[in-house]
Formats: sequence, structure tokens, C-alpha cells
Amino acid sequence: MTTQRDLDMVHLRLILVSGKTQDFTFSPNDSATDIAKHVFDNWPAGWEEEQVSSPSILRLIFQGRFLHGNVTLGALKLPPGRTTVMHLVARETLPEPNSHDEQTLTPPEPRW
Repeated sequence: MTTQRDLDMVHLRLILVSGKTQDFTFSPNDSATDIAKHVFDNWPAGWEEEQVSSPSILRLIFQGRFLHGNVTLGALKLPPGRTTVMHLVARETLPEPNSHDEQTLTPPEPRW
């Protein structure tokens, strides 16, 4: 039986680089850091080969972008009660937010 609480929660299907998946349920108020800690503390059976030493190196990727630690699921406007797919990777550091927007590209020289 589905409860109102279930409908208010965000369901995530996390995919590892190896292709293994696991479903988790979170509050819209949970941040990327909260999710990484929860996954680390509740590491799924079958993911033993991918086990990491610390939750601080777990990174979420959503729609091609790394989620920085304080971004919440609610801020991403994920639909409650539905399953959203994200990738989970181990990475020590993250690129700076919007770093790709700050790069200055030099246009090619015209060929006359």
C-alpha cells in the first residue's frame, strides 16, 4: 500500500560505473552529501567490489553534471513519488561549479 509519505519522497536509482544499480528513497530536503553518507553507511550487497573508504569521495551525477555537496533533491525539482536515475562515482575532487561557463574560447582565425 502506498502512503502519502511514500508519495512525498524522492526515489533514486543509483548506477555505478560497473553498471550495477540500487534503489534508494530520500527526502526532498536531503543533500548530495546526505545521500553519499547514507549510501556509504548502507552499502548494498553486491557492490562489495566498488566499496570506497569514505563517503566524502562518493559523487552523484545528474543530467551530466556533478552535484555539489549542499544541493538538495528539492532544489533539483525531482518529482516526488517517481524514480529518478543518477550515476554514483568515486572521485576525490569536483570541478568548480559552472567552470565550463567561465572558459574563454578563442574563435578560429578566418581563412581568407
